[in-house]
Amino acid sequence: MRSSDIIVAPATALGGAIAIIRMSGEGSVALCNGIFRGRRPLVEAKSHTLHYGTICDGERVVDDVVVAVFRAPHSYMGEESVEVSIHGSRYIAQEIIRLLCEQGARMAEAGEFSQRALAAGRIDLSQAEAVADIIASDSRAAHALATTQMRGGYSEQLEALRGELLDVTTLLELELDFSEEDVEFADRGRLRSMLEHTEGVVAKLMESFRVGNAIREGVAVAIVGRPNVGKSTLLNRLVGEDRAMVSDIAGTTRDTVEESVVIDDIRFRFIDTAGLHDTDDRLEKMGIERTERAIGKAQIVLYMSEPSQEELTLPALSDGQTLLLVVNKMDTTDDRGVEGAIYISARDGDGVDLLRQALRDTVDTEGLYRGEVVVSNMRHFEALSRAHSALVAAVSALDMGVSEELLAEDIRSAITALAEITGRITSDDILKNVFSRFCIGK
Repeated sequence: MRSSDIIVAPATALGGAIAIIRMSGEGSVALCNGIFRGRRPLVEAKSHTLHYGTICDGERVVDDVVVAVFRAPHSYMGEESVEVSIHGSRYIAQEIIRLLCEQGARMAEAGEFSQRALAAGRIDLSQAEAVADIIASDSRAAHALATTQMRGGYSEQLEALRGELLDVTTLLELELDFSEEDVEFADRGRLRSMLEHTEGVVAKLMESFRVGNAIREGVAVAIVGRPNVGKSTLLNRLVGEDRAMVSDIAGTTRDTVEESVVIDDIRFRFIDTAGLHDTDDRLEKMGIERTERAIGKAQIVLYMSEPSQEELTLPALSDGQTLLLVVNKMDTTDDRGVEGAIYISARDGDGVDLLRQALRDTVDTEGLYRGEVVVSNMRHFEALSRAHSALVAAVSALDMGVSEELLAEDIRSAITALAEITGRITSDDILKNVFSRFCIGK
């Protein structure tokens, strides 16, 4: 995975006031020095120093720049690198990158800088994924989630579990070597206790995925109810613009309309759905079918009605889903006979702040802000699921008194699954899938 090539790419978006061009690889400082003019040559510079000068194409000055020098192994990639701060012009950036490529660099591929950091042991695979999540974070909670993972707390916990399992496997394999002497190196009582503890920790991590994935992807909220109850008006009120078409005609919304809104520090994905009712209209039936699918996928089902309106029979909600009852059009009546409902006027905005607070209260982020590990990545969840199944099988095998060889195999399966998360055991396909989500300069 490591390459001797010198790679270069923009590390920031172009077109702003300033931009950064990043270059990495053995000899990158000398290469940059070939087009840099300053008070002293860059090749004489110490690590973590800044140097003002110009980038020149022969006698032509391309731009005034500040060059940051990083010597190996004290850089993000663990290798020699430079970062050139320039004016944010696309033309200037393209010219400097062209000059660097003419000097011997090549354009970096997506995620190649982070992939080199992984190869150098500066970060593990889960931390590399957290880098991409930090860049993509659009709320305080999503940022906290990715930051905790990037700082290594998640990796440390997984490595500690993996280390305990490795120690046990070693003892079991020793027993196989001395099988004729009937020696027991791994105390079965302690082994069972350790396996049950590890299984419990893995189960807790798996349980955190529901919240973690919702924070990472946005909490899905399906707005459902009868036609003309005000679902689209509420969506527009929450978004702050006319995102959904509003009409007194029943069946105006025939497809789901989705929009994201950050409430406090959580991003919510609101899905305005077609009204639920009996109809012979083919298109309306298709819309209602999509509504039912949206209900099945939502973390929160926001059921809207009008005062004194007969309630609908909703599809059964699964574990983990939350139902919020909302009575709309309170600008027309004072009837508040539905217990536990949130009363609003989507048209005037009355009570909508209470609804926002109720939505925010459904997501518990206190543990996240205390630095607790929360799983948000589907790849990690699947690996944890395999580890959990293997640990359950190991406990069962221990109870049945199976051979040390079969017991060790179950434990090794758990070790392998945990190692896949941090990248200690991985494949080219996994790496390709992970780093394909990265931008070029990271």
